[in-house]
Amino acid sequence: MFKLGYDFGGDTLVTAVFADGSTRSIKANEGFFMGVGASILNDARNVEGEMSVSYKFQTIDANDANLQFTRFPFDALLFYRQYRYRVGGGLTYHLNPKVRGSGAAAGLNVNYENALGAILQGDYVFGPKTAVGLRYTMLQYKATSGAGGTARGDGFGFVFSMRF
Repeated sequence: MFKLGYDFGGDTLVTAVFADGSTRSIKANEGFFMGVGASILNDARNVEGEMSVSYKFQTIDANDANLQFTRFPFDALLFYRQYRYRVGGGLTYHLNPKVRGSGAAAGLNVNYENALGAILQGDYVFGPKTAVGLRYTMLQYKATSGAGGTARGDGFGFVFSMRF
């Protein structure tokens, strides 16, 4: 299977201030993700297990600087399926979360501990192989270097997935 999505929310990790006075922030749950994995559907077609690894990132690009928050989520989810819906949840484990800056923000370098959390997800299933849904992620990041402290990564998101 593969999946694509975008998550919102969480505590603010970094804020960029632009020359015109405007600001943009990167939040702890925010980012585009794409992943691959395995999806197993039982014979009765009412229980589905899904394991995946993704790359998740959020960037701020400016003329003289770039900021990026990256991590590698491993998700293990279990769904109950009924007709065209599936509802479930499971665990997520984020490897190597880090905030990096370049250009004028080159001094920004914050590493976080790997983080264990949970996901709740509900999908509408288009046919036997394609689904689109909403998800809620709950986890907390703890900085190991740089000036990061802890940050809640709770928030909502959208996900599209396809089995093949």
